[in-house]
Amino acid sequence: MIKDKCMAEVNLYTDGGCRGNPGPGAIGIVICDGGSAVLHEHAECIGLTTNNQAEYRALIKGLDLCARYTHGRVWCYSDSQIVIKQVTGVYRLKNEALRPLFDEVKQKVQHFETVVFQHVRREHSMIMKADRILNEAFDGRAFPRFS
Repeated sequence: MIKDKCMAEVNLYTDGGCRGNPGPGAIGIVICDGGSAVLHEHAECIGLTTNNQAEYRALIKGLDLCARYTHGRVWCYSDSQIVIKQVTGVYRLKNEALRPLFDEVKQKVQHFETVVFQHVRREHSMIMKADRILNEAFDGRAFPRFS
């Protein structure tokens, strides 16, 4: 694994999901360099959760992992429109059960020079990869992967 905090920027792709809502949850994370070279993949089961909680937990874990590579710019991509719009202030946070997760995201972004959040469609290739590895976690086949 590269632990080069001197990288100017990284791209973070996250996905969270659960089987049932609420139900058993998992997260999938893909971190790329400023281009599209994969630096790190991570997936894990996270226990009983809702879909939105899983999406937030994927983002939180992804930001933690990004700190291994940069303190500069992080481009965060997710197919969760609600999470992206909440953390960017477009939507108000109405579900107080999400407040601790929302607050944790806001705390994590302070570790970086700049964090940009972007909603992307679930058909985006890196979101599809994050989804694939979170499903591998559900099936007991996931492990952290490093390039």
